[in-house]
Amino acid sequence: MKHRTDEELLWKTLDSEYLVNRPWLTARRDKVELPNGKRFDEYYVLEYPTWVNVVAITKGGKMILERQYRHALGVVSTEIVAGCVEKGETPLEGAKRELEEETGYTSGTWTQLMTLAPNPSTMTNLCHCFLAEGVEQTSQMQWDATEDIEVFLKTKEEVRRMLEQGIFLQAMMVAPLWKYFVQYSDLS
Repeated sequence: MKHRTDEELLWKTLDSEYLVNRPWLTARRDKVELPNGKRFDEYYVLEYPTWVNVVAITKGGKMILERQYRHALGVVSTEIVAGCVEKGETPLEGAKRELEEETGYTSGTWTQLMTLAPNPSTMTNLCHCFLAEGVEQTSQMQWDATEDIEVFLKTKEEVRRMLEQGIFLQAMMVAPLWKYFVQYSDLS
């Protein structure tokens, strides 16, 4: 079976209408035509800013984790540092800012772990995942109005066990944590 080219698989956008256009939620309804000629008058797309997250390890070798309430699921979630890239920032600059704002940790050696698409079917953004090794606490936390975060440190062994037990729910955080343990840790 012959594979079609990427261009042959592209959909055509015939019309687009914004339904919601707010800072943290932008939704549009597209009218699209598929390569086979089928048309759909209602294909919904969510536009989000670029996301970042950080697998952060202190100079003492501990991993920085957070716990915070996540209203959509109604759960307290254990996570790594994450946030949105602000206008004018690169993903790396956004990741460094988020780490400092949420935890007070800075410096270290930074490596890009991976770039993921949260849901390319209906969402427009990417999530850039970074590893920050050798960070140290140099400032106070500066949370956004909707943030109430508990920051804590765990050993690499403890975080690996937490991954195996399914403690982390957010897929955009599970993926870079597993990549860290497979490629960068002696606990693979």
